[in-house]
Amino acid sequence: MLLPAWSISSNLYVHQYVGTVGHRFQHSNIAPPLLPLILPTCCRSWSPPIDRKNEHYNMAVILAEETVSETTWPSSSSSSNSSGRDTPAESTDSAQQESAVSLTMYPPLGQVSQVSTRDVTFIAVLEVPRTLAAEPWELVLRYAAVNTSRDDQGLPKWRKQVFIPSGQAGYLSRLHEVDPDVARLHFDLRLQVEMSLQFTVKYRWQGQNQSWCWIQGDGGGHSILATDSYVIVDQPTIGDGGDDTPRDLPDLIQGFPAHLVKWKYCMSQSPGTRLWSIEAPVHGAEDDMSAFADISLGVPWGHGSLRWFALERISSPWLGPSHGKSAFMPKRAAVLCSFLSLLGKHMVFLGISGLNDVTTLLKGVDGTLTFQVRNDGTAAGAGTVLVAVGDSFESANAAVMYHARSLQGQGVVMGGTDEHKKESTAQHAAEMAVLAGQIRPQWYEEWFDGLGYSTRNGLGMRITDGKVLRALDVLAEHKINISTLIIDYKWQHTDYKEKDKEADSGGDGQYLQRLYDFEADPKTFPKGLKALVSEIRSKHKNIQNIAVWHALLGSWGGISEKGKLAERYEIIEVVRDGDAWRCDLPLGQKMRIIAKEDVNKFYDDFYRFLSDCGVDGVKADAQFMMDTFLSANARRELTHTYLDAWTLACLRHFSNRAISSMSQTPQIIFHSQLLRNRPAVVCRNATDDFFPDVLPAKLHAWHIWANAHNSVLSQHLNVLPDWGVFQTTGPYAGFHAAARCVSGGPVYITDVPGKHNIELIRQMTGPTPRGKTVIFRPSVVGRTVEPYDDYDDGRTSSLLKIGTYHGRAGTGTGILGVFNVSDRQLGELIPLRRFSGVLPSEHYVVRSHVTGRVTDPLKTSSRAAYISVCLDVRGYDILTSFPLTPFERKSRGVVFVGNLGLTDKMTGCVAILSSTSTLLENGRVLVDTTLKALGVLGLYISVLPDMTSIEAGFMITIQGQPVPAHTVSVNTISPRVLEVDIETAWKEMGLESGWANEVEVKIYFPLEFPGRVENE
Repeated sequence: MLLPAWSISSNLYVHQYVGTVGHRFQHSNIAPPLLPLILPTCCRSWSPPIDRKNEHYNMAVILAEETVSETTWPSSSSSSNSSGRDTPAESTDSAQQESAVSLTMYPPLGQVSQVSTRDVTFIAVLEVPRTLAAEPWELVLRYAAVNTSRDDQGLPKWRKQVFIPSGQAGYLSRLHEVDPDVARLHFDLRLQVEMSLQFTVKYRWQGQNQSWCWIQGDGGGHSILATDSYVIVDQPTIGDGGDDTPRDLPDLIQGFPAHLVKWKYCMSQSPGTRLWSIEAPVHGAEDDMSAFADISLGVPWGHGSLRWFALERISSPWLGPSHGKSAFMPKRAAVLCSFLSLLGKHMVFLGISGLNDVTTLLKGVDGTLTFQVRNDGTAAGAGTVLVAVGDSFESANAAVMYHARSLQGQGVVMGGTDEHKKESTAQHAAEMAVLAGQIRPQWYEEWFDGLGYSTRNGLGMRITDGKVLRALDVLAEHKINISTLIIDYKWQHTDYKEKDKEADSGGDGQYLQRLYDFEADPKTFPKGLKALVSEIRSKHKNIQNIAVWHALLGSWGGISEKGKLAERYEIIEVVRDGDAWRCDLPLGQKMRIIAKEDVNKFYDDFYRFLSDCGVDGVKADAQFMMDTFLSANARRELTHTYLDAWTLACLRHFSNRAISSMSQTPQIIFHSQLLRNRPAVVCRNATDDFFPDVLPAKLHAWHIWANAHNSVLSQHLNVLPDWGVFQTTGPYAGFHAAARCVSGGPVYITDVPGKHNIELIRQMTGPTPRGKTVIFRPSVVGRTVEPYDDYDDGRTSSLLKIGTYHGRAGTGTGILGVFNVSDRQLGELIPLRRFSGVLPSEHYVVRSHVTGRVTDPLKTSSRAAYISVCLDVRGYDILTSFPLTPFERKSRGVVFVGNLGLTDKMTGCVAILSSTSTLLENGRVLVDTTLKALGVLGLYISVLPDMTSIEAGFMITIQGQPVPAHTVSVNTISPRVLEVDIETAWKEMGLESGWANEVEVKIYFPLEFPGRVENE
């Protein structure tokens, strides 16, 4: 819905809400708030009823009531420049000047910010043409307390406070370059906030009697309503008796159907949260048709919800994020959703699947949260939803996930009343425990932490043994040492014919393929799979793991009824729901698969054959296919049978070297991925595959956005999230590479042979002392730190921030990947406390990987503890917070020292295995570092620019031997960073690795010194 521009006389001036604004209103179905916009001025006293669903309209209207002398709102004839800001129509010069003005502030516009104290400091940076920097600029905050201080019409009272110019020196930590023709004017103000408030900003410069301009845009022609920006003060922690959150679930959900559902309070395992479970009844399946039930749950927080977030089933195999600001209206059913209240409390819902053949999802119907329950069992059952309320999204999310794991761990499985299934489940668990205990820890490093190559996009869909061998030769020629090879689509022997492709008008013939035999396609792999694997291992000693692709049910189309497999195993026929995947693929047809009785034998035989060929890993794709079965009996009998058989076969034959793909279906998530009763399995985390030549540009950004949001769920699963393969060339190559590095998952490339970005690969990887290539994977799964931010089809007004952490609590490093997924330049001020693991009592420096700049020492309370970030379209950076060790000096105060890890790597802090900084008795400092790989080691020393020359003041050794002097230097961009080229020194010194495959670097330097350091 697009709302027209209005021109209303007298004292009512209304912003022309077009485009994006109308899109945000499309689900409200509210007409009354529009009336004041079309009534004459004399009728302005009309007031709609106070209703949270309407309040966004009410506040937008009342905010517009300004006098002409103070603010000019554009009429339908007013000009609007490309930056999206409204300009006075009567002044062309003013319009030109304003087009070059932008504002970055914290708390940010267009977002909800939770703060820990009522004393809130608003920080603003106004960027203006340098020619106007000397003019007196004014900046005003307009704000209204939420749910308090209303006028006689019941509408919020809007107040204003003037920002104070604060100068520029030492104000913010700036890590990115700025336009030299632009001046940055800094402002701040302090405000006491009782609970929560809405705010917006206006500005002007006083030259030529300029009018006020409202910050109603985000800099790219996209409107931000006054009601889009909130500050919420953290209230007393839930559960300590001091908070005002209602204690009972019906009090938290308006219209809660206590007479239709069973609900009970549960003990939460997440501090600061309260937890409940809800059960809704559903009939049993009849005539092989699943039973369905929709139960309206009510409206979380009544109409007092500021934001909602959901992980919905965008298709059968994939989850994806959805967001909103008013009524809960996701496009599709969701697995998890969360609601943010006006008091800053988070209510998280999780639908449980797999308990007694029942699947439970969440959807919105006219803004009401509704259960969607499916029962594949013959007995009546119940859909289960867990609800947690907490002080943060992460704590409430953890509460429902921990309890879900407990429910599964109690042995309540599909067919929980079936004694035969209970016995089968117990046997499965016992065998899995034995197999899992046989896996050696070092295998994890080989499978997870090596660089992988997939043939998927690099070699296309028509691969041959010759193409595979040639690709590996080219990689070796470019000195790209992969440790894992994944032979993807089209190696299998199927009954696919060219006529099948011709019959398929969509060109998706691969989805009709049916597996004929275990052996590779004799036409494209004439020597067989074993011969190919043997040749690869003999020529490329660096490749430790070779995995092959297959669909969970054999191939995309199942099993060929005319092939050798049909002679060995019992085959059954199932019917699929053609609409289940929500795409134009030929799935709405019958397929033949292995019968339940032979599934275990099938996988055991298949994986034994692969193992005999030298294959030691698999990528099992299309796992969602079982969720497309229409038959309730097939869903009930086959889903867990296939999943359990596959899991055991992977442990038995490949020591869990497996990739689970297209498996984000509820039944698989809760049955196979939730419990921690075996080693973690690599699991595809993305919503769609990487198609370098097909995807529109914005879908590359969506790919990263969806992965980051899906990880709020997968961080609690027993999986290692795999963000998918990508190519190291192309406009989004660095964007994808940085995302993989902060994901906490593996890194797989799929380059076309000969088309490689070697420098980018070097930033992601490093050689070990034994010559292997490893990636630098953080120990914590990377996920979005702002789950409620809306992608808005690439029009988001905020940077995507992916947070992760590596190391021990207190001494590790926080990592924040920042990505511009929007269609225009974006900037933000990011507080130091946004980094994971940062403690208020400690000092840190933050380093930018892209620019190499390093901040001064910061504490969360420092005036400069706000990192100014500005990124162009496709721009990205990886910011890392490094803890500092202070040393007291007699002559010049405190010296701060911090180990920056390998500075030439995107996540080089991960290379640090151990690091200590010690003051020796002789007055010298020793920084002792153990590294897992070679590269350039960076050391932050706050007084480095004041020290004597490197040769006179420093002693640096590797494995106890002095390094060549030319391998040590001062960073040219950050003069407080000492760099040691460990890789060059290692080669020149002819060093060899010890038994531990580690590098020990010791750096000695004095605290007291007379002179100044310079590069030698």
